[in-house]
Amino acid sequence: MKKSTIQYRRIFLDILDKKYPEKKEICRDLLVKENLSVLDIIALNTKIFGSPDAQTLAFNQSHRSYTRSSVLQILDFQKENQLNNSQVARHFKLSRHTVAKWKKKYQV
Repeated sequence: MKKSTIQYRRIFLDILDKKYPEKKEICRDLLVKENLSVLDIIALNTKIFGSPDAQTLAFNQSHRSYTRSSVLQILDFQKENQLNNSQVARHFKLSRHTVAKWKKKYQV
């Protein structure tokens, strides 16, 4: 059985074409990438729809999941910007305990 993959680029291009053609230019740098990471998808969503209200943010936060590659990207971001666990947790709206657990699991 073939695993289905979500074509985020196609979804975002359709949304931009039909509802927000004026925002297509500011999203172009992300949409030309060969593979969109979880962080790219979050950035595109924010550029197109803006920041969510508190209720939507809380709902979305409880339903997020991260792949190994996206966790490693977040931990690389932490290293590159010399952030502590609390700072990177605030930036990505995570728990600092989650960041610490990831660091321990992936031994970064």
